[in-house]
Amino acid sequence: MRAFTTPLYTSLTAAILSVGAFTGHALANDEVTKLSSDPKNWAMQTGDYANRRYSELKQITKDNVKDLQVKWTFSTGVLRGHEGGPLVIGDVMYIHTPFPNIVYALDLKNDGKILWKYEPKQDPNVIGIMCCDTVNRGVAYGDGKIILNQADTTVVALDAKTGKVVWSVKNGDQIDGGKGESGTAAPVIVKDKVLIGVSGAEFGVRGWLAAYNLKDGSLAWKAYSEGPDADTLIDPEKTTHLGKPVGKDSGTSTWEGEQWKTGGGTTWGWYSYDPKANLVYYGTGNPSTWNPVQRPGDNRWSMTLMARDADTGMARWLYQMTPHDEWDFDGVNENILVDAMEVNGQKHDVLVHFDRNGFAYTLDRTNGELLVAKKYDPKVNWATEVVMDKSSDQYGRPQVVAKYSTQQNGEDVNTTGVCPAALGTKDQQPATYSPKTGLFYVPTNHVCMDYEPYKVSYTAGQPYVGATVAMYPTPDSHGGMGNFIAWDAAKGEIVWSKPEQFSVWSGALSTAGDVVFYGTLEGYIKAVDHDGNELYKFKTPSGIIGNINTFEHGGKQYIAVLSGVGGWAGIGLAGGLLAPENAAAWHGAVDQGRQQGDEEQVVNTAGLGAVGGYAALADFTTLGGQLTVFGLPD
Repeated sequence: MRAFTTPLYTSLTAAILSVGAFTGHALANDEVTKLSSDPKNWAMQTGDYANRRYSELKQITKDNVKDLQVKWTFSTGVLRGHEGGPLVIGDVMYIHTPFPNIVYALDLKNDGKILWKYEPKQDPNVIGIMCCDTVNRGVAYGDGKIILNQADTTVVALDAKTGKVVWSVKNGDQIDGGKGESGTAAPVIVKDKVLIGVSGAEFGVRGWLAAYNLKDGSLAWKAYSEGPDADTLIDPEKTTHLGKPVGKDSGTSTWEGEQWKTGGGTTWGWYSYDPKANLVYYGTGNPSTWNPVQRPGDNRWSMTLMARDADTGMARWLYQMTPHDEWDFDGVNENILVDAMEVNGQKHDVLVHFDRNGFAYTLDRTNGELLVAKKYDPKVNWATEVVMDKSSDQYGRPQVVAKYSTQQNGEDVNTTGVCPAALGTKDQQPATYSPKTGLFYVPTNHVCMDYEPYKVSYTAGQPYVGATVAMYPTPDSHGGMGNFIAWDAAKGEIVWSKPEQFSVWSGALSTAGDVVFYGTLEGYIKAVDHDGNELYKFKTPSGIIGNINTFEHGGKQYIAVLSGVGGWAGIGLAGGLLAPENAAAWHGAVDQGRQQGDEEQVVNTAGLGAVGGYAALADFTTLGGQLTVFGLPD
C-alpha cells in the first residue's frame, strides 16, 4: 500500500585528511564547528549548530543577484519529494535522495564528477508506511564519515573518501515497516555522538531521540518522548516545565492506562545544540491517534520542546506547546538559537521556534522560560492566545476556541474552518535568521481545514490515524496558500509578508550580501532583499521543497538547491493520489473501513487532506529530482 502517500580547497583526499586531523585529539564537534564556521563550506544541513541557515558569504549581493545564472545541474535519478540539501566540504559535494536514499559524492574540481555512489538495499514495504512521502532531510558529516538515516531506520556511516560502509546500526525495532517506524530526519553530530530520531506517529510509534557513538555506532543513550522517567530520561525534581519540577512519571500520568506505549511524539524534525550549555534542543510530534477523544489528558510529552544534556540525554527543561493536541500540530520544527536577544528590557540567550500550531515562541534556552508566544499568521483561530501570566494556572497554555475544538465537538463531527490546517502555519521547512537585521525570515503555509475524528483501533504496523481531513486556502486570502514573512522574535510581530500562490515549503537562506533566498512549490527559486522586494527568480524543473544552501569554490560563491516536488503538500503528485482509484486505495489502507463519500471527496481527503488542497499544483509542475547550482557570470 502507499499509506501516507502520503577550503580544505584541494583534492578529495587532502580535504578529508585535513579535516580528519582534528579528530585524533579533539571531539568531533570541534571538527564540525571548524568546518561550519568557514563559510566556504556548507558542512551541516542547518548551516550551524544554532540552525540559523545564515552565510557570511557576500559576493552575491542585493545589487548583482539579478545576474545569477545556472552554472551546472545534476539529476538525482529519483522522483518523489527532495527535502534537505547538499553538503559541501572543501572540494566535495554530498547529495542525497528520497527512498531509496542514494548518496552521491561529487567532485567540484571536475565538473561534478561522481566520486562515489552509495545505494542501500531496503525492504520496499517501508515505502507504504512513510507518512507524507518518501522524503529524507539530508546527510551529516563528521570524523571523515558521511552519516545517512535510511528510510528503514538503519543509520549508516560511510567513509567520506570512498563511500564504503564503516558501521551500520538499526535505529528502529524493525526495518521492514512492521511497526510503522521510518527514518526521514537529518542526523546531527554533537561532540562524539550522532543524534537521530524516528518517524511514524501515524502508526502509533512512540517517539525517541537516540545518540550513537560516532566512532563505532554503539548506542550511548536513548530518550523516549513518553513513558516512565527511566525511559524519558527525566529527573522528576530537576527537570522543569515552565520553571517547576515535572514530578514523577510525568510521561505516563497524563495518558489513560498504557496509551503512552503507542503515543506518537515522534522526532523527525531538526536538532540544534548550544555548546556553552551543552544542551541539545528539539521538538516532539503529535500524539497518536489523531482522534483526541480516544486519549484523554495532556498527553505529555508529545508536542513538546525538549532541552537535553548532550552527554547523557537527561532532560534539563521541557515545554509542551499544545497539550492534548486535537489538530495534528506536530512540534518538530527547528529551534533557532540567538545570543543576547533583548526581550522586555532584558537580554537572554534565546531559542526561537515557529510551531505548526501557528504560534511563534521565544524562550530563554538556558532554563525554558517562556518570553514570547504570538501568532505568526493573523488568521490562526483555533486558540485566542497563549497565557503569559505566571501566576495563572493557565500559564503557557493556549486558550482553545470551543468552535474549533475537535475534542469538544466530538467523534464523527466535522469541525470546519480550523486555521491553520494540520500541516501547520509552517511545517518542517526551516526558517533563517540574519544577525545583520536581527530578523527571522520564515516560509509559511496559509491553509485551513475541516477535521472529523473517528474511533480507530491499534494494530502494529497499520495506520493509526482516526481523522478525515480536508484542506483549502485560508478564506479571504485571494487563493494564496503561502506567505514568506519577516518576523521580529523579540516583539512577536510580523515585519512584512510576501504572499505566494502555494505554500512556501523550502528552507530559506540569508546571507551577508543582504539577500534572502527561498523556493516555491511551483519550482521557483527566489531572492528578496531585507524588505521583501523580489530581486530574482528562476524556475527549476520541479517544485522546490529542499533547503537552499550556499558555498564558495574556486574563489566564487554559488547557490545550490534540490528540486523535486513532493512532501506532504505535494503528495498528490508524488504519490499519484490525484487519480480517484489511487486515492480510494489510499483510504482503503488507512481508514479502517470508514467510508469517505463520493469520488471528489475521496480525492480531496486523501493524503491526510493535502491532495485536494494542493490539486492545482499539478498545473504548474511535475515530478523530478535535480540539483541546480547558480552563480554570477564569469
